[in-house]
Amino acid sequence: MSRVIGKVNRVLLGLVGLILLVVGGGVLVTGLGVSLPSWWPFDSKGDVLLSKGDRGRWRDEGWWWPVVIAVLAVLVLLALWWLLAQLRRARLSEVLIDSGDGEGAVLRGKALESALGDDTAGLDGVADSKVRLAGRRRAPEARIRLLMEPHGAPAKVLRELSDEALAHARSSAGLDELPAEVRLKAVKHRAERVT
Repeated sequence: MSRVIGKVNRVLLGLVGLILLVVGGGVLVTGLGVSLPSWWPFDSKGDVLLSKGDRGRWRDEGWWWPVVIAVLAVLVLLALWWLLAQLRRARLSEVLIDSGDGEGAVLRGKALESALGDDTAGLDGVADSKVRLAGRRRAPEARIRLLMEPHGAPAKVLRELSDEALAHARSSAGLDELPAEVRLKAVKHRAERVT
């Protein structure tokens, strides 16, 4: 979900920026006296965005104010949706576990993140690891970032991560599955000299 919100943010900011750049640049160029195509709404330095005639043209029409109010209401709702999407936590705070008695149990997300992080940091070839849980309470997903040592083999680390750390987290939390997205990054180090 956070990827979708990030893409929507980038697209909306890009569109708004492009529109503002085109309109502002056109007004600036017109103000400097450069002639623009005939379809451009500003012809000379003295032009205004909306003349008195333009501002008063639609006021007496019965549909004008409902349309203005509807457009503004949609813009407010979109802005509120965007704000709430920004405030929503990407981190999963708790995981629901089937305890077998029909009641269920709640496991804190930080506890599972910490345990999984300790298991992954202990893998051979891993210098550091960061784990975040995302997804839904009944279907968590792990986002793991591993900082690899220079001697670490990515294929081996991923196999151990899947067979040991993720399997241990699944079994201890009683989860049927725990999908994971793993990002690997190498530790910066100096080149070794060979003599």
